[in-house]
Amino acid sequence: MRTLGLIVAATAGGALAAPLQAFAHHAFAAEFDIDKPITLEGTLAEWEMINPHSWFHIDVEGADGVVERWLIEGGSPNQLIRMGVTQNTVPVGTFLVIEGYLARDGTNKAVGRDFILADGTRLFLGGSAPGAQGPARP
Repeated sequence: MRTLGLIVAATAGGALAAPLQAFAHHAFAAEFDIDKPITLEGTLAEWEMINPHSWFHIDVEGADGVVERWLIEGGSPNQLIRMGVTQNTVPVGTFLVIEGYLARDGTNKAVGRDFILADGTRLFLGGSAPGAQGPARP
C-alpha cells in the first residue's frame, strides 16, 4: 500500500509541475511583437551564453548621443554554435546591426533574428524569432 501511495504522489507531483515548466519557456508571441520589427546599431558589451536562450547586451547610441543598453535574445548556446555564431566570431566590442522584434513590455529588449557584421556577413541567431534559422535550405 505504501508503494502505491508513493507512485500516486510522484505522478501527481509530476502532473502539477508540467504546467509550470511549460509556462517558464515562452513562445515568441507571448513576449515579442511580430508587428514591431526593429533594427538596432550598436556595440556588443556583454554576451551571456546560457540556456535556454543566449542574451546579447548591446550599447546603442541614440540620436541625442545618449547610450542605452539593449538586451537581445538569441538561441541556445548549442544552436548558436551550430549556426557559426561563437564568442570568437562576435567578440565583445564588435559593432553590429541587429534585426529583430521588440518586446511587448516596452523595455529595451528584443528577440534577434540576425546580426550583420561590418563586412556585411549575416549571422542568424536561432531562437524563436521568425527568420532566425537562416534561409531555407534546398
